[in-house]
Order: sequence, then structure tokens, then C-alpha cells
Amino acid sequence: MLMAPVRYVRPDSVGDALEALEGEDGARVLAGGQSLVNALKLRAARVELLVDITRLAELSEISLEPDGTLVVGAAVTYVEVERSADVARALPLLQHIAAHLVDRQVRNRGTVGGNCCLNDPLSNLPPLFVAIGARFRIAGRDGLREVDADDFFTGPYQTAVRHGELLHSVVVPPLAPDTGLGYQSLQLGAESWALARAAVCLVGDPISSARVVLGCIGPRPLRQPDAEERLIGRRRADVDLQEVERATAVGIRAFGDVHASGKYRLAMAKTVAGRAVAQAIGTEGTA
Repeated sequence: MLMAPVRYVRPDSVGDALEALEGEDGARVLAGGQSLVNALKLRAARVELLVDITRLAELSEISLEPDGTLVVGAAVTYVEVERSADVARALPLLQHIAAHLVDRQVRNRGTVGGNCCLNDPLSNLPPLFVAIGARFRIAGRDGLREVDADDFFTGPYQTAVRHGELLHSVVVPPLAPDTGLGYQSLQLGAESWALARAAVCLVGDPISSARVVLGCIGPRPLRQPDAEERLIGRRRADVDLQEVERATAVGIRAFGDVHASGKYRLAMAKTVAGRAVAQAIGTEGTA
């Protein structure tokens, strides 16, 4: 199906992009367009104006600050993340995830900001960014404001970005030397959707801080406080993975679809959470 007629602009600056977005109620940001263009072709979304940000240098940079903070521009593509020496130094897990997202065509066009701003419950990056405590810089008329990852993803296909704003960059704080990360997914196929996903961040041994985050089962990335409580204060070698799995997804009602029932997704969420914790404590390999 062909797209309905739509106006298109390619601004020369972030300020021009914000002006275009603020001046049109039906304006949407176009970055990689991997999901938006398909939605427009299917007439599943109605857009009056596409604001193309792909040539805005300010949004296309990756930088590693002296204190170890990693800043990834919203328009940075997955392949640029994969090839970045700064990402490799600061957060190699992100580099690994980017290198295995879907297929080569998507990796060449898809963007970090697009993945996060779409906030599809199946999106790859939101659970990781919540787990590591990332912050999101949002550009608006009054400059930049920062929102914690916990508050950025507000619901299915909804984020803290307001009308007339756009995501500027993702800020990853420096990770402590004794940080362990885990990221595990159960996928339909090597280059297909996930049925369940978990991201884990553990600090210290004994564990002083723990974040366990599930994806693919609810309206947004979901922290698991009961599972986190089972981890804090434990030596990594003494972690009971079965206990953590039992404490995961407590009180959650997962959605079902043509690929899996909600009950099956919940069961698999517990399994991938256990695997992600095992990876974070160093007893299982990278997903």
C-alpha cells in the first residue's frame, strides 16, 4: 500500500527542527523510519509533516567524556554504535546488542533514538537503558532537559518527549569497575522479534545495587523490585538463581499475541531473567 500524501522538511539545525515540530500538531520526527514508514504505508498512523533529522550533526555524535560518561546522539545508527571505539570502551554490551539487531539493512538505517522513542514493548534498547540508569536529554524551546530512564518510558509507544520536543541524546553514566551486566532474550528467530527479554545491572560483591528489568511483557520496561531485593546484600557466588526467578514478574499480567500467550511470556520472562543474572555475576555468556 502506498503512503498517504505527507509534507516533508529536512531542517538544517535542531532549532529549525523544533520550530517545525512545534508549528504542526501532526508533525513527527523521521530518523531511520524503520517503523514509522511501514505504519504510514499501512495507514496505521496519520502524519501531516515529517521532520527529517538524519543530517543534524548535533544528534549524530558519540562522545566519551573525561569522567567516563558516554553520550549517544539520538540519530546515531546501530551500525555506528557497533563500530564506535568509545562505545566499546564504555559499554561493550551496547555494542554487542547493536551488532545483532535484526538484519544489516535495519542496522544501517535504524537509530538509537528511534528505538527508544518508538517504545514498542518489544524494543531492544529500553530495558538496557533502564537497567544501567541512563538519562535522556530532550531538546525543546527552553533548551535541554534530562529525564531518568525510569521516567522516560511512560507507556506503549509513549515517552516523556512532549509535543514540540525531540530526543537529543542518551547519557550513560560511567559504570563502577565492579559492575556486572546481563542481557538475555528469547527470540522467535535469530533476526526476529523477542518473546521475552531481561536486562540486569549488579554493582559490588557483596551486591550493593541491583536492577532487574523485563521487556516484551508489559507496556514499558518493568523493574522487578522483588527480584532486586533477593540480590542486594548477597555475595555473587551465593546468588540463588531459582529464588531470583521465582521473585521475578510477581503481580504482572503479561500481554499475549499471535506468537505467545501471556502465561507463556511470563514463564519465559522468569527464565531469561535468571539467565541475565547469571551473565551479570559471570556464570553465563553474552546473549
